[in-house]
Parts: sequence; structure tokens; C-alpha cells
Amino acid sequence: MPSTVTSRRRQLGNEIRRARVAAGKTQQAVAQLLGCSQGKINKIESGIVAVKNTELKRMLEAFGTGKAEADVMLDLARSSTSPRSQWSGYRSAVPQWFRTFTDLEPAAAEILSWHGERIPGPLQSEHYMLTQFSEDRATDVTALVRNRLDRRQVFDLPRPPYYRFILSEAAFHRMPGGPNPSVALDQVEHLLDLQQRYPRAYVHVLPFGVRLPYVPNDFTMMRFSDGTKDFVFVEHVAGGLYLDDEDDFDLFNDAWDRLRGAAMERHDTVEFLQHLADQFRAQVTF
Repeated sequence: MPSTVTSRRRQLGNEIRRARVAAGKTQQAVAQLLGCSQGKINKIESGIVAVKNTELKRMLEAFGTGKAEADVMLDLARSSTSPRSQWSGYRSAVPQWFRTFTDLEPAAAEILSWHGERIPGPLQSEHYMLTQFSEDRATDVTALVRNRLDRRQVFDLPRPPYYRFILSEAAFHRMPGGPNPSVALDQVEHLLDLQQRYPRAYVHVLPFGVRLPYVPNDFTMMRFSDGTKDFVFVEHVAGGLYLDDEDDFDLFNDAWDRLRGAAMERHDTVEFLQHLADQFRAQVTF
């Protein structure tokens, strides 16, 4: 499993947090030590921003960290420095708040993703992408499409994560810009092809007729086997939230289990999509 800059930075943040707690120090106390804000310490421990080598050494000294543990953390710090060009060119179109997600996506062991009204990026066909960006009047359509295609490469890794999607039936009827059987047909056929080609990518449809008290907002859970802390990503109109508190994670895990229990099995989903493709095909005017 590949290890990314961001996954190493999150590993380092977790180690710093553990060392700080073991030393009985608060984030505010560490902030005073470094002459920065408590918010910066929180971002360092969350892996959102990198820590300077001099800052890390001061923290390790204040924590009384042993040499062996300190050497591991210093090595993580050296390897977690992001190349300047990482987000240049067409990749600069990725918003800042989403870069941690895309960087960690290939490093995850398992990804569980629920979407109620739309098709998520890695599953989108090019026709769906182009229609969505055009309807949104995006000015950098080429860069946005290239980024989406880059994310799709996660399925082609030598050992890709187990990527499991639950999609509401509504996502196949709410096309970008309104009803469009041509876009819908292309999207459904793309999913059928993906299911056949990638055995570690699972798509499950949540049909309208299931009994659930409610459906939650969209969310994605990432689990790791390399020491990176598991987290939940929740996207909203102003950005996204990364939640790695264990109690929060358990709540989302329960929500996922309820959705998964009500959703179709993989083979039933394939039959459902084949039937849906026939319906959309009959509506397309050639």
C-alpha cells in the first residue's frame, strides 16, 4: 500500500499528540512554547499542516521524549514535507480543503462512501463530469476533469483499497442540470463496466422502497493499516470536515451499517443497473 506525504504527516501528528498527552501538556501550553496559536498545534496534530524540524525538536525536548521515539518522529517529519510542485498545474484546481482527502485516498485500506443525491467523483463517467462542470459554469473544466480522472487511478493500484459505495436510487435520477437520459445512460453503463473490471470496488444501490427512519447526509469513512488514524470526511457547501474522534467515528460507522443493511447486494445492484440502463436507453433520441 503506497504511503503518501499526507498519510505520513497524519502519522506524525498522531505521535505528537500521544507524546504531548503522555507529558501532561495541553495544546495551549505547547503553543506558548512555540510562540504560535493553539489552532496551529491542533492542525499539526491533525496532520493538516507540516511541523518545522526546529519546532518538533523543541516539543520533543519539552515532552521528555526518548531518543528512539524521537528519531522515529524526526524521520516522519523529514518524509512528510510536501514537494512544491505537488499542487501546481492542473492539480491546483483541487480546493485546499479537499487535498488531504485526495492525498490519503490511495493510502487507505478501506473506504466506505455514502451518497444520497449525486454520483461521487471516482465513479463519475466523463459525460457526467462534463455536464456537471458545464452546468456549474466552471472556467477550468479541463483541469477539473483531469483531476477526476486522476482520482479514478486509485482502482488501478497494485493493491487498491477496498472501496465501497452506497448510492441512493435518487442519484441516478437527479442528473446535473436536470433530467437527461443520455447522461444517465452513460453513467449507468460506466458503473456496470467498473463493477466488472474492479473486484475491490463495490457499488450498492439503496432503493426508494427500503424502510429506514431517515438517511444521513453524505459522508466517507477512511480506514488505514499503516498507523494513520481513521477518520470521517463530511463535505458541505463551504468546504469539508475531517472527524477522527473515536466516538464520532463510531456514530458514522453505525449509520453506515444501517445503510448497508438496507442496500442491495452487489449482484442485485448489477441487475438493477442493467434494468435502469434499458429504461434510459429507451428514452434516448438518436
